Amino acid sequence: MAPNRRTRTATLVLIAAALAAAVATLAALASSTRAPAEPPRTPAASEPPAAREAAPPPTPQQPPPSPVAAPRRTPIVEVVERVAPAVVNIAAETLVREADPFFGPFFSRQRRAQSVGSGLIVEGNGIVVTNAHVIEGASRIVVTTRDGREFDADVLGSDRDSDLAVLKVAGDGLPAVELGTSSDLLIGETVVAIGNPFGLTHTVSAGILSALGRTVPSERGERIFTDFLQTDASINPGNSGGPLVNLAGEVIGINTAIISGAEGIGFAIPADRVRRVVADLLRFGELPPLWTGLKTLTLDPELAHRYGVAEERGVLVSRVFPDSPAAASGFEENDVIVTAGGRPLASREDLTTAFYSLPSGDPLALGVRRDGRELTLRLTPERPPEGLGLRFLERGIGIVVEHRHEVLRIDRVVPGSPAAERGLAAGDFVIAANGQRVRDPESLGREVLRGLERGGLLLMVQRGRYRYNLSFPL
Repeated sequence: MAPNRRTRTATLVLIAAALAAAVATLAALASSTRAPAEPPRTPAASEPPAAREAAPPPTPQQPPPSPVAAPRRTPIVEVVERVAPAVVNIAAETLVREADPFFGPFFSRQRRAQSVGSGLIVEGNGIVVTNAHVIEGASRIVVTTRDGREFDADVLGSDRDSDLAVLKVAGDGLPAVELGTSSDLLIGETVVAIGNPFGLTHTVSAGILSALGRTVPSERGERIFTDFLQTDASINPGNSGGPLVNLAGEVIGINTAIISGAEGIGFAIPADRVRRVVADLLRFGELPPLWTGLKTLTLDPELAHRYGVAEERGVLVSRVFPDSPAAASGFEENDVIVTAGGRPLASREDLTTAFYSLPSGDPLALGVRRDGRELTLRLTPERPPEGLGLRFLERGIGIVVEHRHEVLRIDRVVPGSPAAERGLAAGDFVIAANGQRVRDPESLGREVLRGLERGGLLLMVQRGRYRYNLSFPL
């Protein structure tokens, strides 16, 4: 029996040893599983330097990215950050004469009135573009930048027909944004207006480009603008002169007008036209008239029947002056101009706008219909020859003027002329033309040529104490 007991005892010892080994293995596995969660062990001072240097440094934890950073930085935000520093506030101070409230008009008094508008710095040396009506009649103009700097501004040039003016302030290194282009605009694209409505500086509004080529009369109805951009971005009094910008950050127009009582309808002058006008204002101080040699009429069914032309829409050439750019380009009377630069024409004003939007010296491709044929004629406007306007004044209206002490006196009235029929006589004075004060023959001649483009001339004539406004067709 002894051998059997020894056998059982040995078996039990082996089983106990196996169980002990299994318990040790499980403990080792558990220890290795907990190891990564434990903090890194700091080397003891007794460890060799090599062991301490080999230990990697702890990695600092970075803050997680903000989950709203990307969605908040929209294209509109980026456009405002780029363009807004170049937008300025314009305060125009004028002297207004008003009747005394107690003694009436016999004791009139002067008071200072201030209007507020916007402007855009287009050159870092202090060239600012705004609307002509913003600074009209101002005795002092103050330009305030976004960072609060104030500058007195000088008027380098202004043109009421384009409603644009160029100012100069004595600054250098100012934030500036160049004019973009308006030749590739998309109806429905997002646009941003920046300005100072009601004196609330640097107000931003956004909307879409609603339409192109809108015809809009001026506030007083004395001029018609034919190429305005229309937008539903909020434009209010004080926005005039500020930029209209697309999402690429390009200035596509200068905000200029609203329709009183309308909501969501604002207008801007296209950038291509602004660029041409600004270049002329910087060069000449005014927008000089262009000479094409065309006398035109807006075509309608009644006029088409009278002239015997088949087309009922477009611009009718009623006369081509000899030795003119139009004569050299091959134009003939009764031609109908239907497109300018590929765009359809609805009125004579559309054609004038197309010419004034051209870079100086560039030709304009005109689509012409003549006796059932379609032609393309290229016409380059020129500076008018010296004295041309005064010759038209004599031949078309019948007035010859002389310059005396900064006033224009009528020296002779042609018998049987429109001027004679209206009762004008030698000794009368010409005070203004087309609403513009004229003090010399050159300024009167320029206004006559502008009247030729519009089809008529408005003269203010003085006789004795009385002044008369007389309109003459051209």
